[in-house]
Amino acid sequence: MMKKRIIAYKNRIDACLSGEIEVDDWEALLKEHLTQIAFFQHERLIHLLVTILFAAAAIAVMLVTVVTAYLPLTAVFALLLILLVPYIKHYYLLENKTQEMYEQYDEILKKIRPAGKNDENRDN
Repeated sequence: MMKKRIIAYKNRIDACLSGEIEVDDWEALLKEHLTQIAFFQHERLIHLLVTILFAAAAIAVMLVTVVTAYLPLTAVFALLLILLVPYIKHYYLLENKTQEMYEQYDEILKKIRPAGKNDENRDN
């Protein structure tokens, strides 16, 4: 579900930037975009932590298996590796799409403040 949401949102902003969707208030779009970026950054952080925990658990199980030679633990290790792959793929998606959203943010700023127009009272 998150994959569909982030891709759909990013595509909508791309459509706004390309002119396919008319934008009346670029400031409002910028504010919404910052809110969405914050949501996706939070999701990205959570998935990073989960991915790190799964990787640490896999390494711990592998080390215990090697040290104790208790072979049934290899099944637990394999299960952790199988679960780790989707977490890594999902984190990769979140990371890349969030980075692309930063670029969209810059493009929206250009729409608000075209090149050459300097507004020193505005914080970024």
